[in-house]
Amino acid sequence: SPDGAERREPPQASVSNGGDEDGGRELVELKVIWNKNKYDVKFCLDSTGAELKQKIHSLTGLPPAMQKVMFKGLLPEEKTLREIKVTNGAKIMVVGSTINDVLAVNTPKEAAQQDVKAEENKKEPLCRQKQHRKVLDKGKPDDVMPSVKGVQERLPTVPLSGMYNKSGGKVRLTFKLEQDQLWIGTKERTEKLPMGSIKNVVSEPIEGHEDYHMMAFQLGPTEASYYWVYWVPTQYVDAIKDTVLGKWQYF
Repeated sequence: SPDGAERREPPQASVSNGGDEDGGRELVELKVIWNKNKYDVKFCLDSTGAELKQKIHSLTGLPPAMQKVMFKGLLPEEKTLREIKVTNGAKIMVVGSTINDVLAVNTPKEAAQQDVKAEENKKEPLCRQKQHRKVLDKGKPDDVMPSVKGVQERLPTVPLSGMYNKSGGKVRLTFKLEQDQLWIGTKERTEKLPMGSIKNVVSEPIEGHEDYHMMAFQLGPTEASYYWVYWVPTQYVDAIKDTVLGKWQYF
């Protein structure tokens, strides 16, 4: 009846304002975008990034450990949406593959092959190999970024610069999180690589300069496709691997 419709309307309005739905806590409207799908979500401003990942899991079936969630960079799990200044209408980008997708790509046999390669690489430190020595013997670049030993930091908002590539030329790394791309820039050109196309990332401390690493991005099916970068500050190594591979990678 018309009267019944009127009686139902006030609670409906209060839900949209967050009055009933979350114990009076303030809600924010988000647009969650994953795999070309868009989801309109109302979520509590005082919930954490980890709780938002659980919500995304319920929407997409994508486990939290396999999500890269981005809002002005990687979303910190421990902070609330209010703390990172999420506002109404904010776009939340989600990158990641479901368990089935990952298993289809990474068979146990391939994972075992990666383990064998890792063991082989341990036999001789990479920085003693001839191909790497010719770059490392040049010494630190003049504009090398400062390192902080024993600390893990999130990626800076500026490109990582002051590094060499295998030909001894200057190289910088720019992490375009919203586009899920890694830009490798030299004086001559900039390669724009989808992070999903990078098969693996390896790194090793530089002997005598353990606060810096040499690092390689595997761009093709074999080790011949490794793109080497030298003098990466140690505090960013884990963040680079997590950003490029996702924390769910198991090799």
